[in-house]
Amino acid sequence: MTDFNTPLSKVRGLGSAKDGTHHWWVQRVTAVANIPLVLFMVISFVGNAGKGHADWVSWLQQPVVAVLTILFVLNVTYHMRLGLQVVIEDYVHSHGLKVVSLILITFACVLIAALSVFSVLRIAFGG
Repeated sequence: MTDFNTPLSKVRGLGSAKDGTHHWWVQRVTAVANIPLVLFMVISFVGNAGKGHADWVSWLQQPVVAVLTILFVLNVTYHMRLGLQVVIEDYVHSHGLKVVSLILITFACVLIAALSVFSVLRIAFGG
């Protein structure tokens, strides 16, 4: 059969192309930022392997270490949220389930980030 719809009418209402570009860039920027942060964490964990609890606490109480750890947690959880959003948008076809899934993923990532930052601050300030 012949389709009389124009290409423009077929894509109307499917969303703006601008959002996808921004999402793509933010995902790449957070991925690049993860490289030095993950390297710092891996090197730090290997260097502290086998040490006791007091040594780990004193390590985390250093201002540079605490700040880098918080940046690591925030960047990783945001990058994780962006990646999970893409998976949900690509593979969940029910609109209601998609919205609920995106909301739950956002809440879970915010909860993970908040609890992690709270833990680092509590240890860093000796509370």
